[in-house]
Amino acid sequence: MASRSLGLRSHVNYLVYRVRNLNAGSVVERAREVSRQFGKPVAMVVADMYWQAAFHKVGFQDYVDYDFAMLTRAERKTFMTHPISNAISQKYDHPDYRHLFHDKFAFVREFSDLLGRDWMMLDAGNAEELATFMATHPTIITKRQTGQAGSAITRYTIDDVDDAAAFHRGLLERGELLIEENIVQHPDLAAVCPGTVNSTRIAAFFDGEKTHILAMAQKFGRGQAADQMDFGGFYTMLDEHGKAMGDGYDSHGHVWERHPDTGFPIAEFRLPMLEEALDLIDRAARVVPQVQYVGWDVAITEKGPVLIEGNWGTGVYEIKPSVLGRRTGHRPRYREVIGF
Repeated sequence: MASRSLGLRSHVNYLVYRVRNLNAGSVVERAREVSRQFGKPVAMVVADMYWQAAFHKVGFQDYVDYDFAMLTRAERKTFMTHPISNAISQKYDHPDYRHLFHDKFAFVREFSDLLGRDWMMLDAGNAEELATFMATHPTIITKRQTGQAGSAITRYTIDDVDDAAAFHRGLLERGELLIEENIVQHPDLAAVCPGTVNSTRIAAFFDGEKTHILAMAQKFGRGQAADQMDFGGFYTMLDEHGKAMGDGYDSHGHVWERHPDTGFPIAEFRLPMLEEALDLIDRAARVVPQVQYVGWDVAITEKGPVLIEGNWGTGVYEIKPSVLGRRTGHRPRYREVIGF
């Protein structure tokens, strides 16, 4: 595919945003973390972080997460970063259709056929309908209209309901209007962490004809309603066969050889029903083809994969060299498909 620029404007806009929102203290703290791990002077790390941000589209946290301090110049160029991912989103995710992804109420309506679970919307007059829903599904997930990193999600069981009318009213007041059947995950996922639906993030690009898989990461929770890092979760990258590339890690410097709650060895994980999951992603990518670059979250159940959500402006899940023992990231694959 011919090379296509992601645009100078997107990079300039990113730099302006970073300058306006710069927290120098936070950068120094990150640099100290890197210094402790790799034995490099803090001042040298700070200077390198700013250089990479200004001229190579590397976020400060990207620098830390992907161990840039231990990589050569050539190796660094193989890693995807959040500024580059954002530029792809700005170019290939049409603004008129982005709301179908960040608006969770719009998303379930648009992608209802791929969710694989029951759901309902609350209104002032359907308290009895909610009670009937919970009689069928004793554990539910509620979602507010917008929110990131699991902040809009809450889990309830029927044991939390003493007064059905009051429970219904409280959900309305808090804006928890989307009610979903709780997903029961595949035993292979439950073996790692049974208390959380451990989702698979699949970054994909739809070129108008074909859906291209760019990278896959497996997220693991800690028993909470969501598996994101803000809830104590972590991830590892998967290879093209759905096999874990190594141990688990997060953006807070933690590394897990085994899941801390179950003792499951993370490097031995293999995603079940991979081909079915990729087929689901292909079908999902064709629902709103105007949004071409999406990070899809999928859950695997015994009956097959189901769609949790799609993320335009998707975050980056990438290899951590000090953990996985690999020094080449996913940017070559992105460039091969997208051509930037």
